Amino acid sequence: MRVGVLALQGAVREHLRAVQRLGHTGIEVRLPHHLHGLDAIILPGGESTAMRRLLDKAELLLPLREFVLRKPTLGTCAGAILLAKRLEPAGEAPVLGVLDVTVQRNAYGSQMDSFTGAGDVAGVSDFPLVFIRAPRFTALGPNVSAVALWQNHIVGVRAGLLWALAFHPELTEDLRLHAMFLR
Repeated sequence: MRVGVLALQGAVREHLRAVQRLGHTGIEVRLPHHLHGLDAIILPGGESTAMRRLLDKAELLLPLREFVLRKPTLGTCAGAILLAKRLEPAGEAPVLGVLDVTVQRNAYGSQMDSFTGAGDVAGVSDFPLVFIRAPRFTALGPNVSAVALWQNHIVGVRAGLLWALAFHPELTEDLRLHAMFLR
């Protein structure tokens, strides 16, 4: 399987390494033509505002939106923010706006407030979770289901081919979540 990783900013290498460790081909996506021939894409964590500017500069915003509407997509942290239809605080415009969720940016605090924990992910308990300036899912549309919980907070969702996570599975050695997504 050919799996793209949006390579404008953020945890690109870590996702590429996870994809490759699972036996797939990882492709860096920086320009629209890099989307051709991909089977899936990962939108990594990083800084969503910077990613938005870089998507515009690379003329990648519309081609990426079209891609994620028809192919498996995993958004982690900032990637989840890119996918969301609604952002908090109110007034921020969505970027791709394809996933029927409301996301609160930096819900757990600043970079200094980053933390690790364990939670339930797709039926797997004690899954390692890394939160860095993590968002929180505050509302889910009717076709969106929770796939990850941490202390009764929804930290991962899925709607069809779209997955969004508030945490960073790529920063652990645990490949189970990437494997679930790529199945």
